[in-house]
Amino acid sequence: MKKFLILISLLFPAAGFAVHELENRDLVNGQRHYEQQCASCHGVNLEGQPDWQLPGPDGVLPAPPHDVTGHTWHHDNQMLFDYTKYGGLAYFATLGLTDIKSGMEGFGHALTDDEIWDILAYIRSTWPSRVKQIQDSRNPPH
Repeated sequence: MKKFLILISLLFPAAGFAVHELENRDLVNGQRHYEQQCASCHGVNLEGQPDWQLPGPDGVLPAPPHDVTGHTWHHDNQMLFDYTKYGGLAYFATLGLTDIKSGMEGFGHALTDDEIWDILAYIRSTWPSRVKQIQDSRNPPH
């Protein structure tokens, strides 16, 4: 049996990647909190702001979409969580990047950790299977 499991993990490496943080989440709660806390910038339909890839006059990029046209799914779960909880400036500072301008405020004061995970799970639930699989592969194994 052990050899079988090893073989399966080698043949299907994506199975070794986990989305544990986003599994069994309250998607209704996530959608509600998204609508209350995120939609004003990222759009009711996750569409983001116009010209989101071009910095404004202040050098800050507009809020990106969270649908498949954006880059949310290019990032791992923990990065998305930290970026949401602490905000863009604080997140980039942890990487030693202090010259990046970010308009993303942190929501750790307004949302619990579970509410942030619910929001991220809601966003993920709107993506097609192929995009979910790609995003899943960006997560370290658990």
